[in-house]
Amino acid sequence: MSTSERLIESTRELLWERGYVGTSPKAILERAGAGQGSMYHHFKGKPDLALTAIRRTAKELLAAAEGLLDGPGTPYERIEAYLRRERDVLRGCPIGRLTMDPEIIASDELRAPVDATLDRIRERIAGIVEEGKEKGQFAPSLDGEEIAAAVLATVQGGYVLARASGSPTAFDTGVRGLLSLLASARPAHTT
Repeated sequence: MSTSERLIESTRELLWERGYVGTSPKAILERAGAGQGSMYHHFKGKPDLALTAIRRTAKELLAAAEGLLDGPGTPYERIEAYLRRERDVLRGCPIGRLTMDPEIIASDELRAPVDATLDRIRERIAGIVEEGKEKGQFAPSLDGEEIAAAVLATVQGGYVLARASGSPTAFDTGVRGLLSLLASARPAHTT
């Protein structure tokens, strides 16, 4: 792996573990096993490196989500696959975690890939709900945007509850609860 790749991967991990504020250039260099000045040889500085790392993380997270949401199955099954996908629940979401960082939120440039990723997932889920309504698999009264927001809130809130309790049980319970609500919104002939 090249030095620039090691710097990007180290920054991704540190951002997930510590957030932007807690990720120092020294920590990045130590984790990457890179010499002093190599960050500035490959990047303009910490913000440029962080942006590259955030964009890569966002791209991977979005690809994983879309792989499930665009995969096989009914609309309900695709949402279920997204909600039940394997996650490192106690570490939290590598993108959602960044929304808690004041320096990320204060920077339009650093926040942009975070916003775009969450927006794209929300839009895709809303589209799946609307598809399910058109196919008669979800009740016509469901609002795709509201369900998509509830799905993301369940995932992100589930991470918080799991981290607070030190157990993935809270995440899993939230997912099961949301899925039971969605299942009850399906007409009887589709269950």
